[in-house]
Amino acid sequence: RISFSYLCPASWYFTVPTVSPFPRQRVAFLVLFFISCLLLLMLIMDFRHWGVSLPRDRQYERYLARVGDLEATDTEDPNLNYGLVVDCGSSGSRIFVYFWPRHNGNPHDLLDIKQMRDRNSQPVVKKIKPGISAMADTPEHASDYLRPLLSFAAAHVPVKKHKETPLYILCTAGMRLLPERKQLAILADLVKDLPLEFDFLFSQSQAEVISGKQEGVYAWIGINFVLGRFDHEDESDAEAPQELATGRKRTVGILDMGGASLQIAYEVPTSTSGLSPKQEEAAKILLAEFNLGCDVQHTEHVYRVYVTTFLGFGGNFAWQRYEDLVLNETLNKNRLLGQKTGLSPENPFLDPCLPVGLTDVVERNSQVLHVRGRGDWATCGAMLSPLLARSNTSQASLNGIYQSPIDFNNSEFYGFSEFFYCTEDVLRIGGRYHGPTFAKAAQDYCGMAWSVLTQRFKNGLFSSHADEHRLKYQCFKSAWMYQVLHEGFHFPYDYPNLQTAQLVYDREVQWTLGAILYKTRFLPLRDLRQEGVRQVHGSWFRLSFVYNHYLFFACILVVLLAIILYLLRLRRIHHRQARASASLDLLWIEEVVPMIGVQVEP
Repeated sequence: RISFSYLCPASWYFTVPTVSPFPRQRVAFLVLFFISCLLLLMLIMDFRHWGVSLPRDRQYERYLARVGDLEATDTEDPNLNYGLVVDCGSSGSRIFVYFWPRHNGNPHDLLDIKQMRDRNSQPVVKKIKPGISAMADTPEHASDYLRPLLSFAAAHVPVKKHKETPLYILCTAGMRLLPERKQLAILADLVKDLPLEFDFLFSQSQAEVISGKQEGVYAWIGINFVLGRFDHEDESDAEAPQELATGRKRTVGILDMGGASLQIAYEVPTSTSGLSPKQEEAAKILLAEFNLGCDVQHTEHVYRVYVTTFLGFGGNFAWQRYEDLVLNETLNKNRLLGQKTGLSPENPFLDPCLPVGLTDVVERNSQVLHVRGRGDWATCGAMLSPLLARSNTSQASLNGIYQSPIDFNNSEFYGFSEFFYCTEDVLRIGGRYHGPTFAKAAQDYCGMAWSVLTQRFKNGLFSSHADEHRLKYQCFKSAWMYQVLHEGFHFPYDYPNLQTAQLVYDREVQWTLGAILYKTRFLPLRDLRQEGVRQVHGSWFRLSFVYNHYLFFACILVVLLAIILYLLRLRRIHHRQARASASLDLLWIEEVVPMIGVQVEP
């Protein structure tokens, strides 16, 4: 027990009991040793948790997120926001309903946008026909044309969210073919009449005719967003794609072949060194640089993408161009050589791009050409070469258009639409593309008799999506896809990083997803401003929440060390007092003992 007493004017003293403090020190040392071992054990367990459990947790969280994308959207959640995109195409218009939770407050993260699903877990999407370009002569009915789509969306988005739900009406190829005055008339009617009936967040800038370049950029954004290539957090799991020197994930390029057009888009380096002035000028036209971050100051999401659209290079248009080529060359050869090839069913033109034994007729105006398939896939590819319209320059691709160099040793591409149909519907080898395997399968298919192919079709040996139209033109389209990929875009024949796909994580990837992600990229600023006041406290709270047990044990350790030092100090004081007491006792003995032998006289 230690007691303190204060005496006036300024003196003080303390007393130490005669009980030895050593047992207390031993207890304190044991307690300190126990606390140190416990702290060390917790550190070891946490390091194991960070090194092993965390990547697994992230994988599991990503898996749950992908599964959650397929579940019905909880429209009762007040924290969800909604957005609408109308894709006004050439053959029809579709509306897509998207939703996203509140932004997490991190300016480096994008909005987590997903496609809305109804109570049956089906995507909320509706399509009408024909395309909006059919309103060219009656633009005053454009709003009536879109009313069914917007009514459909209004029934799914909660009513209290309508006023804050942005609506984007984006028109593509069909509208681009109209004169500008007719385009403006249709858009003007939409801007004037739609706000009178629907409460969605809609203005003049949100209805537009987008270019093929914009459409390609939106498609590129959509696929990379779904694949998580815009996430910049450092992950060490096996699924994480190879990261660039800047710490960003490597993005994927896209190849999309529809019926009328073909598109390619991929990220390119910021430097254009080594190009001639003419090539550099062409590159600037075909490159799109944009920032997906929530403001211009956050440059982690700045991307530079090469994107090109080739009209007439889609599968169906390419077939029409091929038929024109065959018709003109055959008729010219007949006139020069005095032949009658293709003028009657008995003397048909032997078409290498059709299955063996298939008969068909090509009609152009008053000209007729009878054809019969001979299924020679290699010859078909050679005949398609002129349709690529390549130039002699090494930096040119299809139609003589400049193509930005591709690092084939460090790149990855996804092929959609015809790239997937050609590999999967009949050949059943969709997914990871391998050039020699595809060429062998396509060649074997072309060499089969038409009667055998139709019998296999009846027996259900092909994909459920395949029909007789696919069977008839599969030989041509596979040869066209092969020529476009390897001769047009100069992909190596053994290129290993092309994935043909229709769905990604069990959902269809549309360019509209990329469009709404790009259009809403500034919306997180609203949430960031709300989080601004609490940002400093929030970061400290997260820090203390993670490390509070370490701080607690550190404080205990400091207190124990202070107690031990204090006990050691008391021990030294006790020894000094003991020595002083012994000295006093010795002095007393020296002074008192001699007096014992002295006799005192009375």
